[in-house]
Amino acid sequence: MPLFDSLYNFAGWLTGNREEAEDLVQETYLKALKGFSSFQQGTNFRAWIFRILRNAFLTSRTGLQAMRTVPLESDDEETAVVSATMDTPESILLGRASQEAIQAALEKLPVIFREVLLLCDVEEMSYQEISETVSIPIGTVMSRLYRARRAMREEL
Repeated sequence: MPLFDSLYNFAGWLTGNREEAEDLVQETYLKALKGFSSFQQGTNFRAWIFRILRNAFLTSRTGLQAMRTVPLESDDEETAVVSATMDTPESILLGRASQEAIQAALEKLPVIFREVLLLCDVEEMSYQEISETVSIPIGTVMSRLYRARRAMREEL
């Protein structure tokens, strides 16, 4: 499945929930397969499928989706991240605190800033690809990216 890891990562950052991210990626692939005839050969496939994911996310967040999913199993336990290197307890604690601070700051950003920041800095998309994915001009991409980074700096 092309771009699965990138799509899942982006969905995870958008939703903040593993189960919702899995559902969102599954829905994205389903919609992409159903609508593959609308994909124009020679255009940017990555931007096309990320746009499908984004639209599915926005649709699920605006109440247009009638039914919300409920997980069958409850994951109350935190999953421990096992490091490949020998970390000290202090470095592990500082790393977790940094990750939690970044996650909290990202969650405070409005979706329009968060998605541009994630597509650029995490998914390493070009401004042109982000512009195609989010359906906004490149100047707006640069403006939103600047504002998102400024808000993150202020929050952190």
